[in-house]
Amino acid sequence: MLSHERIWLAIDHLAQRHGLTPSGLARRAGLDATSFNRSKRIAPDGRKRWPSTESLAKILTATGASLDDFLQLVEPRPAPPPAILPLIGSAALAAGRRIGPDGRPAGAGWEEMEFPDLGAQSCFAIEVQGEGLLPLYHDGDVLVVCATAPARRGDRTLVCLDGEGLFAADLRRRTVRTTEFAGRTPGEPVRTVPTARIAWMARVMWVRH
Repeated sequence: MLSHERIWLAIDHLAQRHGLTPSGLARRAGLDATSFNRSKRIAPDGRKRWPSTESLAKILTATGASLDDFLQLVEPRPAPPPAILPLIGSAALAAGRRIGPDGRPAGAGWEEMEFPDLGAQSCFAIEVQGEGLLPLYHDGDVLVVCATAPARRGDRTLVCLDGEGLFAADLRRRTVRTTEFAGRTPGEPVRTVPTARIAWMARVMWVRH
């Protein structure tokens, strides 16, 4: 609800977020320094004074905040609950564990981990086991990957080849016939594989080293 009190509190909080007083925020926005003083918020006859839309537009421009940022200060919304992601060891995936139509490892028997809500994207987590993903990832690293997110040139990907297990590399180019991956270290040549040999490919969304 856009109440008089919440609107003014939001202005105060926006100023604090940028290390400013309400007067400092007004000056940064090119307004009179007294524009947001508490004495200006109630008229002498007791009527409530509201900030103008022009002054609000100017403070948003001055701070780089969006209207949605400001409305979040007016009416804070609770953070969405974390998503529960399957957590599977890279050894199981390298051994041929398939990805189901929902973009997650087929079957059951994995652990789980909490992760900030990812909306509609279907993700899962991988705990790196051993040295199979060197030099990019080491034993004990945790990757959150999405097999349904579009992978574009330059995106870091995790790839499972039929008969060869997993490798991690940046995608360079993908066609119906072949897919190219950048070398994992400086000077390493581009790796080209037949697209038909890719059992699945997932975009790396997040890494914990």
